[in-house]
Amino acid sequence: MQKLHVNGYDMAYLEVGEGPPLVCVHGSLCDFRIWSAVLGPLSRRHRVIAVSLRHFFPEHWDGVGDTYSIAQHVHDVTAFIEKLDTRPVDLMGHSRGGHISFRVAQRRPDLLRRLILAEPGGELDASLDPAFKPGPSPLAARFAVSAEKIAAGDIDGGLAYFMDTLEGPGAWNRLPATPKQLLRDNAMTLIGQVRDERPPFSRADAEAIRTPTLFIGGAKTKGALPQVLHTLAAHVKGSKTAVIPGATHPMFEQAPQKYCEIVLEFLAAS
Repeated sequence: MQKLHVNGYDMAYLEVGEGPPLVCVHGSLCDFRIWSAVLGPLSRRHRVIAVSLRHFFPEHWDGVGDTYSIAQHVHDVTAFIEKLDTRPVDLMGHSRGGHISFRVAQRRPDLLRRLILAEPGGELDASLDPAFKPGPSPLAARFAVSAEKIAAGDIDGGLAYFMDTLEGPGAWNRLPATPKQLLRDNAMTLIGQVRDERPPFSRADAEAIRTPTLFIGGAKTKGALPQVLHTLAAHVKGSKTAVIPGATHPMFEQAPQKYCEIVLEFLAAS
């Protein structure tokens, strides 16, 4: 593990391999360790740099303060890339990390060569979804219940509610011990996330992306994530989409070989 001082914060990261730089941004309740299953294959051709966002492991945050937000994390990832010794970079984000990576590409395309978005988290506004209603989405409301349980000290209860929301009933109970501990290590960040006021994606946002972009989804992912993925892909000019059979939201853990094949093929294209 290494650290880079960014915007007054020591941003932890793992770096493996040699070649063109590939910066990886994790999603909610995760950290740089979530990429473990794909580090080997990706690092054979790339210098893989997996970051942990502000307030995630190895920090053990108490959930207090206003420095956890999409805006802060976009600012941090942008500054992190600016401090690297080589640019432009390829940027890959999963879930919440996909949202952050999308916003980095929107604001600073000069820093990026290619963009990979694995089921980016977020909502679609009225310009992309005729059914859009202002206010918290049903998913955000369920995440708020999870955060309330965690804040009250029921860590496993809150995480079980979160996982069951994403992956269906019993998802938490089916998880092995190691991924459960990773989620526990980052549980308090969900308290910050429910205060996030994350802006929804708009048609203008999607049309502003000029970086060559790959969207990756799991064929069996539930909820709104597939709609967000395919709608954004339809409005990001020239983007490509790949769907992994049999996989759900944590697709690169469930099908790491297929995921790496898709990513490496996209990054190798001229």
